[in-house]
Amino acid sequence: MSEAESRTVALVVDDSPETLAMLTAALEQIGAVVLVATDGESAIKSVERIVPDIILLDAVMPNMDGFETCRRLKKLPALADVPIIFMTGLRETDRIVEGLEAGGVDYVTKPVVIEELLARIRVHVGNARLSRSARAALDTTGRYLFATDPAGRLRWSTPQASKLLAAAFPDFDDRNFTFPQVFVKWLGARGEGTADQAAGTLSIGPENGTLNISFVGRMSGEERLLRVAEESASGDAVVLKEKLGLTAREAQVLQWIASGKSNRDIGQILGMSPRTVNKHLEQIYIKLGVENRAAAAAIAVRHLP
Repeated sequence: MSEAESRTVALVVDDSPETLAMLTAALEQIGAVVLVATDGESAIKSVERIVPDIILLDAVMPNMDGFETCRRLKKLPALADVPIIFMTGLRETDRIVEGLEAGGVDYVTKPVVIEELLARIRVHVGNARLSRSARAALDTTGRYLFATDPAGRLRWSTPQASKLLAAAFPDFDDRNFTFPQVFVKWLGARGEGTADQAAGTLSIGPENGTLNISFVGRMSGEERLLRVAEESASGDAVVLKEKLGLTAREAQVLQWIASGKSNRDIGQILGMSPRTVNKHLEQIYIKLGVENRAAAAAIAVRHLP
């Protein structure tokens, strides 16, 4: 195990002292820091003090079973990205599915094979760290992106996307939010993977036009990556198109230029690269007979109501 992995903090939740002792010894031998809990309530209290990198959770425990414990743990914002591996003697498919639906990422059957468990821990901790790093990068670059599962349950969103979604949906909660059925149906068509389906956008919100959501692609596991943009000025784009003889896309670009957006911002809003935005700008300058964005913006403002 590398130096980074040696700092892995693992929480082991099991009501069996023998299992706790065995797993603690195995994990400590590879340099992990091990926390233990003998029931669900203790596990929840433990993560309030220290957030682990991974949780090993017994499925069958008295009082609160592992499935309910997992559901409650996953409601905590700090644990959203922490992988939970179930340890179970249950081999019925429906119970395994229950564990995955509760928020687990994997399971191992008892008696636990230590080598197999350690391999799974390495994979899931590594994936979680990569995911957190990528998400942090998105957060700091101002991306209007979010991800859901196929059922429309929000997995994560950048701060910028959360702001737009919160304005459109009064009950929005970036820790526990499910999009309406119209979104789920639209997302299902995108997930089938044809080019025509993936190209579509969805206008959605309280007024059925507050936001434009576009499908970016499928990520690892069940995540679907999406981009969100405001549609508040779409009427302005229509006006600019008709009055200035622009294409629909050129009118959209000019609309956002008039709003003071940079090429990078416009690219993120409209789902294109800054270079493509610049190409549209070149055509706008030619059609309007101007040489810079300030002059183009001035013309746009004069033609808008």
